[in-house]
Amino acid sequence: MRFDYSRPKLEASQLLDLYKAMLKSRMIEEKMLILLRQGKISKWFSGIGQEAISTGVTLALHEDEYILPMHRNLSVFTSRNIPLHRLFSQWQGKKGGFTKGRDRSFHFGTQEYKIVGMISHLGPQLGVANGIALGHKLRGERKVTAVFSGEGATSEGDFHEALNIAAVWQLPVLFCIENNGYGLSTPAHEQFKCEHIADKGVGYGMESHIIDGNNIVEVYGKVRELAMSLRANPRPVLLEFKTFRIRGHEEASGTKYVPKEILNQWSLKDPIENFQAYLKSINILSEADEVDFKQLFSREIDTNLAAVFKEEAVTSSLNKELDDVFKPFEIQELRPGNKTSKIRLVDAISKGLYQSMERFEELVIMGQDIASYGGVFKITEGFMDAFGKERVRNTPICESSVIEAAYGLSVKKIKSVVELQFGDFVSSGFNPVVNLLAKSYYRWGQEADVVLRMPCGAGVQAGPFHSQTNEAWFTKTPGLKVVYPAFPYDAKGLLCASIEDPNPILFFEHKQLYRSVYQDVPDDYYTIPLGQAALIKQGDEVTIISYGAGIHWALSAIEKLDVVADLIDLRTLQPLDEACIYASVKKTGKVIILQEDSIFGGVASDISALISENCFEYLDAPVIRVAAPMMPIPFAKNLEDIYLPDKRFETALKDLLDY
Repeated sequence: MRFDYSRPKLEASQLLDLYKAMLKSRMIEEKMLILLRQGKISKWFSGIGQEAISTGVTLALHEDEYILPMHRNLSVFTSRNIPLHRLFSQWQGKKGGFTKGRDRSFHFGTQEYKIVGMISHLGPQLGVANGIALGHKLRGERKVTAVFSGEGATSEGDFHEALNIAAVWQLPVLFCIENNGYGLSTPAHEQFKCEHIADKGVGYGMESHIIDGNNIVEVYGKVRELAMSLRANPRPVLLEFKTFRIRGHEEASGTKYVPKEILNQWSLKDPIENFQAYLKSINILSEADEVDFKQLFSREIDTNLAAVFKEEAVTSSLNKELDDVFKPFEIQELRPGNKTSKIRLVDAISKGLYQSMERFEELVIMGQDIASYGGVFKITEGFMDAFGKERVRNTPICESSVIEAAYGLSVKKIKSVVELQFGDFVSSGFNPVVNLLAKSYYRWGQEADVVLRMPCGAGVQAGPFHSQTNEAWFTKTPGLKVVYPAFPYDAKGLLCASIEDPNPILFFEHKQLYRSVYQDVPDDYYTIPLGQAALIKQGDEVTIISYGAGIHWALSAIEKLDVVADLIDLRTLQPLDEACIYASVKKTGKVIILQEDSIFGGVASDISALISENCFEYLDAPVIRVAAPMMPIPFAKNLEDIYLPDKRFETALKDLLDY
């Protein structure tokens, strides 16, 4: 098999560098396959036969430009000169790796080497690349971001969302698709109808190219040419690399599903063997050179492996593991001045967001219709005129990719707020929230400095798709903070604090409270620490625990029934102020918990369990939960009234007091 290595014209030293980078990757892989059979590593995804792509792309970029590889792109890591002992430690779950033993193989990133690793859901990293590229563009940095994916992941919605955003925003991203013919065992013709993946770029108005992924010179030359062009003229480019993987999807799956004639054909196109033969034919590589290189890499591999084998197994403790779920952060509480204005909850959120934009000069807000239109609830009205359309960004309808882009901005140390038009719509971006944002800091120490604003709640006759209060989806996910204010004062202070916090936060805003609740709110910027509940009524008859609209229902019931109660507004659901809850329960002996969400699996259930486990001897009655029934939220007012638990709360409260 002969490749055309004549274009572009490269120096002998460049050709040798390309060869050595591929060879080193291949030799490491071959060693890992031996270790896999010996049980010394747990899993391996082989890139044998595809080394030219990872090598060519990586060496064509500058070392300070980000690359987002997949689990078959070993040469990205080795071509960035990551010390082998760190890679070997990572693959064996040792302390010297990048994830403290918390994640395996290539599921890691490193800011030092400008690599952002994948999560197993594949598609989300395409959107992350957009966020990194957006960060470069906002700062006027002439840099390119390269992101890898296989042909199988191009069927995922994240692929289409990411390409669309990159095209609309003209982001300097190289979308590198390795078309190796099979998504695990499913052949390409069963995954998409078009002849070439590159054809998909047309639909997004995007430049695209087909590259022979086994020709290292063509890969390197074309990517280098495009990178230079994108730095001068930012835009996305879709690259389809035609290639093949000689091994299975991962070693356990084998290759029985591949016809032998196809394997034989592609084995003749081996990128290293062909390039090696070419270099020898033009007298750049000698037999002695080849032997020297192989001996050099073999010694390096063996030496680093020996050191890692001696490295002790990773150890930890429960406290250490819990300490790394969130990035440590202690807010400096800023107290407001005396000047106040009587405003609605919606105004308080708007003012808190506006003042945060002033405080953090790079803070970006993203969401549907938030720019000139001001958002469906008009919270960002006037923001675009004040801060510009680069920082107040309308997005296409693609919740998943926008959340991924927000994470990419965080990789660039840029804060962001994403407005979900309705909290219900977060389901379209659920994966990046619970698998990317939530786990990032714990996995490899990368904070996800993102706030998701979640307009939520019933009582406004919006029906099943615009009325949910779905906080329980996220309070059980380690790594997420969940905030849910009931009053304008709290809403502003908690939102400002949430934006300051470098951890991912879901900020719930009840739509019925937006324009119905007024309060004197300080004009100045101020913060309220997360994780602190508010005791807004005090009494010894009963403890009432709630949040959001439930607080206002409870206030109404207390006044109507003339109850002397401790009323706890949780304000933050994760982290939860357990100390405040326990202190009140121990004082009153009776507890009722009110939530708008459906009863099973909600926040009230966990609080009830915590009270039973920690305060059982202080209880004079069962812990009572009042919540919505297990049904979707209906549209018609009379039906919605059946759903909402506010009236049932009065009855339950009276029964508890009489117990």
